[in-house]
Amino acid sequence: MESTKEGHRQRLRERFEVSGLEGFAQYEVLELLLTLCIPRGDVKPQAKALLKHFGSLREVLNTPAKELQAIPGIGPIAATALRIIREAANLYLLQETQQEVLLNSTESLERFWRSRIGHLTHEVFEIAFLNKAYRLLPRGVQRLEEGDVDRITIYPRKILTTALEYGAATLVVAHNHPTGILRPSQQDLKLTHLIHQVCAPLGIELLDHLIVGPDQCYSLRRHGQI
Repeated sequence: MESTKEGHRQRLRERFEVSGLEGFAQYEVLELLLTLCIPRGDVKPQAKALLKHFGSLREVLNTPAKELQAIPGIGPIAATALRIIREAANLYLLQETQQEVLLNSTESLERFWRSRIGHLTHEVFEIAFLNKAYRLLPRGVQRLEEGDVDRITIYPRKILTTALEYGAATLVVAHNHPTGILRPSQQDLKLTHLIHQVCAPLGIELLDHLIVGPDQCYSLRRHGQI
């Protein structure tokens, strides 16, 4: 029986080596991940139980380690390992985006911000500082504020001061709505207007304000609100 289970693990790895995750069901992806932290035994039941309980691979990887341990067969090591895998993936996506450096399209901006803050469960406000060619400046992202899901206060003059310190020609601001409701509030629109108002006289362009959710983004520029 043990050799049969090991054979199944080997077949999963061989499929991955041939074609990556193409053709894998979500539970099979979780199986493959769990084999890295649970060295022996059949992990298919745990993989299917995780998906049944949390709904999707993304939700499993976004769930705190303590909650994952509510699933039979998922101990502290496996739960922590899944969190490490998620954080490593987020870091990879961030560095991959930063390697591109050029953030001159809505698509590249959305990829960038979703990888940074799309998965967070509390609201944050970040800003990217770019040069005239829309290239990200070194260490050019700052988290200016962090607050509750439904309340955050941003001071436009603080943004302007930081932009001047960086010597930035262009700014992109972004904050997340963990609820997934991405339409801007009146406060969001007022804030965008104030940032533009304080930056424009100094020749600093506000390229976009993005509202970021787990699966998609709302661009104020794309919707004609900048």
